[in-house]
Amino acid sequence: MKSIIKKNNYSVHPKVSFFHMEPPESIKEKPDREVWKAFDNGDELAFNLIYRSHVKRMYHYGSQITKDTELIKDCIQNIFINLRKKRGALGEVLCIKAYLFKILTREIVKNLKAEKLSELRFEEIKEQFFPISICPESIMIQREKEKANKELVREALEQLTSRQRQAILLLYEEGMSYKEVADTMGFNEVKTARKIVYRAMASLKDILVGQEIKPNE
Repeated sequence: MKSIIKKNNYSVHPKVSFFHMEPPESIKEKPDREVWKAFDNGDELAFNLIYRSHVKRMYHYGSQITKDTELIKDCIQNIFINLRKKRGALGEVLCIKAYLFKILTREIVKNLKAEKLSELRFEEIKEQFFPISICPESIMIQREKEKANKELVREALEQLTSRQRQAILLLYEEGMSYKEVADTMGFNEVKTARKIVYRAMASLKDILVGQEIKPNE
């Protein structure tokens, strides 16, 4: 039988996506730094807000790394359980979304790696991460309406490296800043994230020009 975690007046099943308590508007309007600090100090409403605000996007993001939905759910559950256990000893977080995405990536990759028979097999699997569910319209062809052109853009995206696809996903679909992309991907410098995105976009333009599609500038 699956366990149910009970806190205060609500119950949380391991595979359920949302708590039942609706955080007040006053805490929703606070910057991430204050919300995280409140959570670290034991505020249940802050914890509830963090969970409700990010769990769906975490699941979507995780699905770009692996199609194992149960693994994604387990990793997300473990992350929030561990964060609760560590309350009072958590460091400062300026962007909660970037922080959660970073530890989710690490958690999923750790589990995938543990399942592989060899390091070689894991290296083969890595390039399957972020397998392109990026919307072409959000990147380059907002004014292009033809289905054929969208398919060509998808094919172009598939020719990028896994890290390039990840950076584009974070920047264009998740709406992160370059600083947040760098934090999520574990880069020490923002310019590294910029470089990956610039190179990815240059590669996309080269591919699309060869396919006779004119991307928007």
